[in-house]
This record gives sequence, structure tokens and C-alpha cells, in this order.
Amino acid sequence: MTGDSPIRVLVVEDDPVAADAHLLYVGRVPGFTAVGKAHSGAEARRLLDRTPVDLLLLDLHLPDVHGLQLARSLRAAGHQADVIAVTSARDLTVVREGVSLGVVQYVLKPFTFATLRDRLVRYAEFRRTAGEASGQDEVDRALATLRAPGPVALPKGLSAPTLERVTSALRNAPEGLTAASLGQSVGISRITARRYLEHLVSAGRAERKPLYGQVGRPELVYRWVREAR
Repeated sequence: MTGDSPIRVLVVEDDPVAADAHLLYVGRVPGFTAVGKAHSGAEARRLLDRTPVDLLLLDLHLPDVHGLQLARSLRAAGHQADVIAVTSARDLTVVREGVSLGVVQYVLKPFTFATLRDRLVRYAEFRRTAGEASGQDEVDRALATLRAPGPVALPKGLSAPTLERVTSALRNAPEGLTAASLGQSVGISRITARRYLEHLVSAGRAERKPLYGQVGRPELVYRWVREAR
């Protein structure tokens, strides 16, 4: 990238729905453009061979190769694109390995547009600092632009895979879901579903409103907040 040219991003994600969402997210961040999407490591290699790319938004669990293996093979083939890794795993061994392969950021699933936007903005600032540093302080400031607050730990008893299923169900229900209907859809109890829903409300990613017109206490309906901030 030179001058004011946008940072070119290739989305590598095996889930077609998630890939489309990530493409949309990238396109909403000024200074970035999504140049394509790939659903496997092999497809990513083919696209990289014919399309200039500055940054990979790379899911680590692809159907044909682990994301870090793909990053390693791309480095060996001379591709210099940086990597923002997307994963639901929280294995710090993987994080350490990724640092040596050009992984500049990690984004834990499920994430919101605001989370990805923050990572992309930090990455763009890091690129703008390219050049010769005048001293240690300038090097430290450049690296600090990549740092972001760590992910908020889930409350005890909640799991990331279930949260991802809950999030997906809620996002695909524009009219909203009750704890009972969500539990039935995802395969968990109503009480457990309510705990996940309340967690999303606390995180600013969902809202709840009472549903009136029934006998007894009104039931709560939860709706996804399209752009959490």
C-alpha cells in the first residue's frame, strides 16, 4: 500500500455466512477494502497468487489446513501479507506461534463490528508508523498501537462455543427471541439461555424488552443490537 491507497484485505473463512459478514465489516471501515473471500486454504493461495493483498483476516480452523500452517506456507512462498487471526480457541501456545508468522492481531469469535473495527484501525495506525525509528520510545509507541484490551472473560458456566450459537440464533431473529424459544432453538434450557442472553445485554450486544398482552408477568424478548459500541 502506498500513499492514500486502501489497505487490501482478503477474508479467509470457511463459513459462508460469517465470510459475508466479515466482508461487510471490512468494507465499513474507512481506509480498507475487501478484495475477496476464500473458504479454504487452497482457495486463499489461488487468490493470493493473482490478487495483491496487504492483510489476511484469517480463520484458523479451515477445512483443509490449520490457519497457522497456511500462514507458514505463504511466508515460505514469499507472500508478505500481515494476518489478523480469527478463532474461537484460547490457546496461548497458538498465539505465541502466530507471532513469528506475521499474525499482528487476534480476534476471538464471536465478535462485533466494533471489535474488528478497533483492530483494523490499530493496524492501519501501525502501518502509518513504518520507517526508521529515532529511538526505543518510537519503537515502543509503534508496537503499542497494535495492542488492544484483552477479551472480557466469560462468566463462570458459560462457554464460547455455546455463546457463538446463541449469538448466531439471535442475530438471525430480527423479531427477537425469548429465553424459552432460544433454548429450544439452540438445545439448552430456558434458564441457561437466559444467562447467555443477559450476558449479551451486559456486553451491549443485545437488548431486552417486556412482551405484554399475556396473563401474568410479561415475558422478556431479546433482540440483537446491530452495531455494538
